[in-house]
Parts: sequence; structure tokens; C-alpha cells
Amino acid sequence: MTRHHRSETTRSLISSAATLAFTGCILIGSPLRAQKFEPNYDEALVPKYELPPIVDAATAEEHDFNAAWGKRRKELLRLFGEQMYGSQPTTSFQVSCQKIESGKSAGGKALRQQFRQTISTDSGEHSIDLLVFTPQDASGPVPCFLGLNFYGNHTVAPDQEIEITQSWCRNSEDKGVKDNRATEAGRGTSSSRWPVELIVDAGFGVATVYCGDIDPDRHDEFQDGVHALFPEHRPSQEHPDRWGTISAWAWGLSRALDCIQQEVAEVDGNRVVVVGHSRLGKTALWTGATDTRFAAAISNDSGCGGAALSRRAIGETVGRINTVFPHWFCPNFKQYNENENALPIDQHQLVALLAPRPVYVASASEDLWADPRGEFLSAKLGSSIYVQLGTMGLALEEFPQPDTASVGRVSYHLRKGKHDINAWDWGHYIEFMKQL
Repeated sequence: MTRHHRSETTRSLISSAATLAFTGCILIGSPLRAQKFEPNYDEALVPKYELPPIVDAATAEEHDFNAAWGKRRKELLRLFGEQMYGSQPTTSFQVSCQKIESGKSAGGKALRQQFRQTISTDSGEHSIDLLVFTPQDASGPVPCFLGLNFYGNHTVAPDQEIEITQSWCRNSEDKGVKDNRATEAGRGTSSSRWPVELIVDAGFGVATVYCGDIDPDRHDEFQDGVHALFPEHRPSQEHPDRWGTISAWAWGLSRALDCIQQEVAEVDGNRVVVVGHSRLGKTALWTGATDTRFAAAISNDSGCGGAALSRRAIGETVGRINTVFPHWFCPNFKQYNENENALPIDQHQLVALLAPRPVYVASASEDLWADPRGEFLSAKLGSSIYVQLGTMGLALEEFPQPDTASVGRVSYHLRKGKHDINAWDWGHYIEFMKQL
């Protein structure tokens, strides 16, 4: 397939999305496939694929579409849980949330609060630390961003009062991690990704949890973190549909929301938006899908297993991600390595699971590993359900030029540059937040 033909196919697919309503599969792509696990970045080599429908024929024919979509949504949620992220445990647990510190931050503009959550089951206890910033002069509860960070809460701001994580960390000289332990040298090293002052100046809060506090980002056979609290629910050969690390992170974000809603009076618990970058962007989408208490979800450069269509197989593929990070998804997902067309789901359906709540998918122009075009297609195609539910879909009709943003109910932007999250991204997320 030529590049011109590919472009025409994409335009045809986008323009017909609303009318087709995805009651049938859509064919797109090229019959060629790159060598196993070797990354492909050529649109002409995108394999031929069929997208599974968001709305099946039975749902489309129902007189009460909203009710019918509720049933279809549960079916899609089950499929994503069983075949990709892994189901979360249903065993009972208890959560306590204790404030351990508070004070002024960001030059006096922000109130900093630190909480320690203790999650208890019959198998033991596990602690997760939550850091919350809100405007110092807010007149009432504010909307708040909530997301995971990569190396510890102390990395998000150069604030000496923020506790240094005691959890396992991936070694990094830049982040001050040695022998898998965080140190003082990491303080504030991720502040460019967490512009606290910019956010509180806009009148919003921002909260974060270190992902490794919930579950370490390593293949430990699901023995540590919150997995240890539910040994009866560990993935196994007999139970390949149980939660991987991304699903555990999503579960942990829901526990952070529990704490915010119960203990943080400065935050409006009904207007908390889950946000994440890269693997944590994958987590943000799954969190928003599984926990409808979140008012919206933002996925930044999430790529394969996040916003990008798996069937396009550009950059990071299902086979590659399952080989390098075998703990992220449930064991069932490995049967689709280099076999994406066999998937009963794809990521445009994940975007649809957020409906009718606002959703934002963002890409970076040089981040070909994450397949920006595939992320855009997922947002555009997924937004068709928003239209059917009586709200607005993504306004963009074509994959945009770099530094283009379309902010609305379903939002998308393509930032010029590499795999990162920075002030340009956050400026648009702040605009997105204003609709809540």
C-alpha cells in the first residue's frame, strides 16, 4: 500500500466513524509485517488489520441506547480485564489514611500535605504515601490532578519536607537511586514533569503517589507490593487473567482517591482527574475505565498498551512490550504477541470506556516508539461513542501538525519533541480541567 493510499484510507476511516458507529469491523493497513520484535516506523508497513467494533449490532439496535451501552461497556471492561490488564481482586480489605505532615510549599503559593495510607488484609499490611498540593489561598475545595510518579514523591518538587520513599526503586544516577534505594540526591529531579506552581496558580490541586509504593516496577512473580496482600489472586498458569502491575497501579490510584475523598477537604473529590505519562499513561486510562469516580482521564505518550492501536504494530508492539516488561499485563496478553489481530479488543474501545466523561490523549511528534498516529486514531475512533451518547467527539478530523492541540470533551494534542511530559502539555491539561 502506498503512502498516498494509506492517507486516503485514514481520511475515509475518520470521516465515516460517526455514521458507522463501529457496528462492524473496519479493515485498514498493509499486508506486510516487520521482522519479529524489530520496530517498524514505516506507515507503508503497517499490517492489514480489522478493528473490533465499539458498539456491537445488538447494542446499536436497542431502542434505549444509553442502557444498551451500559451493558456493552461491562462486556468490554471484562474483556480488557481478562485478556490484557488483568482482573483486580474482590477480597475484602481495609484502608486507613493518616496525615503525617503539612506546610507551605512552592514559595508559599501551595499547601503541601502528606498522607500515609495503610491497606490491610488477612495476609498483612502495606503502606502507600500520598502527596497533595493545593492553592494556599483557595476559597474552597478545588479540582485536582492525581497521577503516579516514577521515582518517589520527593522527586516531584525541590521541597525539603517531602518524605523520601523507602520503597524499591529502579537504579538511576540521574534520580539519585543507588542499590535500588532513593537518596537525597533525587530531590526535585522530576520537577519539570510536575509544574506545581503552574498548576496551583491556575487554581487547581495536584496529587501524586510513587508507583513503586503500590507495586515495584520489576518482574518479581507478583510477590511484592499490593500483590502480596492478595496471594489468592496472583496470576498463574491456572489463572492467566489476574492482575499485572498496571492493573495493580490502577487499583492503588483508586485507593489514593479514597483518601482524597475522605481526608483532603481542600480537594473536590468529585473533580479528580487521573493523569499519567508513558507506562503511567497506560495506567491512567485503565484507572479511568475501571473507576468511574474519576471525573476524567489524561494519557500522555502512553503508546502500546495505552492509547495507541495495538494492531498498527508501529514502534513498541505487543510482543516487544510483553517480552521486556512481562509483569505489566496479565499472562493472557502474551498469547497476542505478534498476533494482534487475534485480540478481541483494541485501544479505541478503551478510550470509549471513559465516555461520557472527558478524556485527553496526547502525543509527541518525535516519539515514534509510542505511535502518535495510532494514539490519534484511537482517540478519534473512540470518540464516536461520545457522539452517540449525545455529547461532543474529537473535533480534529486529520492527524495534526506538531504543536497542535484540540481541547474539548475528547481532546488530543501533538506536541513537538520527544517522549516526555512538560509545561506545554500541562498548560493544555489545565485548559482541559476548566470544563469540569
